[in-house]
Amino acid sequence: MSNLDLSGSKKRKRNINERVFKFKNFGEQGFPTEFIGCNFEQNVKLLLEFAQPENGNIWSFQLEVHRHPSMHVFLIVVEEQVELSLNPRCKHCQYIGWGNHLMCNKKYHFLLSSKDTVAACLEGGQKHKTDHIVGGENRSKSNLIKIEGHMMHGVFHSNGFGHLLCVNGLETASSDLPGHSIMDLWDRLCFGIRARKVSLRDISQKKGMDLRLLNTVAYGEPWFGRWGYKFGRGSFGVTHETYQSAINAIQNMPLALLAHHAGNININEILTVLSRYQMLSGHSLVTLCDAFHFMLELKSRIPKESNLSSCYPGLLVDTTCRWSPKRVEMTIRVVVEALKRAESRWVSRQEVRDAARAYIGDTGLLDFVLKSLGNHIVGKYLVRRCLNPITKVLEYCLEDISKAFPNQDQGFRVNDAKGKQQYKITWVQLMKDIYFLYKNILKEHKGLMSNYAGVFASIPAASRIILDTKYFLKDYKGAEADSKIEAYKSRIYCAIMLATKDGFGVEEKVMTPFECFLLKKDVTFDELKIEVEKAFGDIYWGLRNFATRSINNLMSPIVGSELVFDVMNPGSKIVLGGVQMSNDHININGGIFESIKNNIVVDCLCGTKDEDGERMISCDICEVWQHTRCVNIPNHEAIPDIFLCNKCEHDILQFPSLP
Repeated sequence: MSNLDLSGSKKRKRNINERVFKFKNFGEQGFPTEFIGCNFEQNVKLLLEFAQPENGNIWSFQLEVHRHPSMHVFLIVVEEQVELSLNPRCKHCQYIGWGNHLMCNKKYHFLLSSKDTVAACLEGGQKHKTDHIVGGENRSKSNLIKIEGHMMHGVFHSNGFGHLLCVNGLETASSDLPGHSIMDLWDRLCFGIRARKVSLRDISQKKGMDLRLLNTVAYGEPWFGRWGYKFGRGSFGVTHETYQSAINAIQNMPLALLAHHAGNININEILTVLSRYQMLSGHSLVTLCDAFHFMLELKSRIPKESNLSSCYPGLLVDTTCRWSPKRVEMTIRVVVEALKRAESRWVSRQEVRDAARAYIGDTGLLDFVLKSLGNHIVGKYLVRRCLNPITKVLEYCLEDISKAFPNQDQGFRVNDAKGKQQYKITWVQLMKDIYFLYKNILKEHKGLMSNYAGVFASIPAASRIILDTKYFLKDYKGAEADSKIEAYKSRIYCAIMLATKDGFGVEEKVMTPFECFLLKKDVTFDELKIEVEKAFGDIYWGLRNFATRSINNLMSPIVGSELVFDVMNPGSKIVLGGVQMSNDHININGGIFESIKNNIVVDCLCGTKDEDGERMISCDICEVWQHTRCVNIPNHEAIPDIFLCNKCEHDILQFPSLP
């Protein structure tokens, strides 16, 4: 582009031999390149200058994960031409809500794999002397993109919008590359190449648990939320407001209310499991969020093959306390004995206080102990305290938790020589307990849930809403993310406006995001138009023959020979309107947008008006599409050959009967 100022772009000479890059900083500024391009495609090209070319439009980077023991992985970049693709349109754009985006000319697939995985999927896969991967060009691309064995697969459209399709951590005896390290690499790449927005579909599971539900209860966000991915789009009509309400409701569910349902076998087992972690935590676990948060944090801190040893000293007396430890301990003993006489029955605070008052004359000391003792462990007992949801009065109950560690040799021991409780728990036991609570509190809709009353009845609904939220999104801001570059003073941002026809006539609207152009100081508007037409034609399939006719958002008409920076300030945004000179090349299933104009109508009972990636069925009379789940067709059942929606079935029943 003759009028673009590329003086700031310094190409680095690369050794003709293959280079090895450090995994831990690959994608950062300067590793392997300074990402100084104005837009996404320029930065991708800067990155690929340091890659090893393979057959066709395929490049590879060898990344060293660690040296001792030696472990290397390959980052493969595959350029896919949309016009040659069997599936030119992007279903991921449709599901996240980008179906109105113009279709791009190219896609860039970023694949992270082991050398053996990539070689195995290529046709005639073999290795050169330099260990590079070869194969038939077209088949190689197809195999690389379709294979499901990659540790990471992300795809970008040439306008900078992308989708993270999978992340699979590698944990073997000889190799270890956890999922969070792979996500760190992906995040660095997205920032480096100036991605705009990236979506993902979170359906990850582990040991039979949906991680987006488990992590959301524990942390208030899915696992991907650590990297800034937030609510993108809900399935089955779920909105951001209902999603957030469901999170708040399930996280703040009080554990103490479980005890009021004692007698149910499952609940007694749940209380036993929770008692185990109440001891380990050293502080009160009050809500579902507290319990799952503590257990997941514990899981990340202990080795899989080891026991966790810990001790809890019981009720600690502050050094500033005006009562001696001996007096406090005596008062605790009196309160516990009073609760023992209640025989596991919930009693009010006043009733406990009155019973202990016969032995403890200092009411201040008694009130201090009652306040401090709630949800703490004394000997083999857990002193539970909660607010009665009906009477709004504080109540106490004593629970024998020695059964939480039935094996005295491997687990709980009431007192040791130092007077402290000691207990151990294995990683395997921890995972079993997490699964047990997940299944019986978050996912089980029979048995336990049917016995819940009041506030606990909302758990199944809240869980369902969280599970129905699978699409998450992160806005990386694209070129706008870095405005500190010195060349910012000569930048202009441009977008394209096109006239489109609909059922109500012709409408003009902006069709593209703003692209950044780095201009010389003496560039004219005529020269800018040429550069804009070429740049947008290179990015979008439907703008290859675009011709500029006007600059729509300037206050006054301009002459083509005028200098851009005599009329506009650097960093300004302008919208260029125009027309397609020819539509002969537009033959990819008849359209220039990511979504297909197939005139299908979606109108489901849940409120969904567009495809959301879930299984649907069409009425054989009105041809309106609805979710199979919403019309009571389970996922494990096949779609029936004939289906009538409720409206059409009702209309048929209203027909007069034959004589």
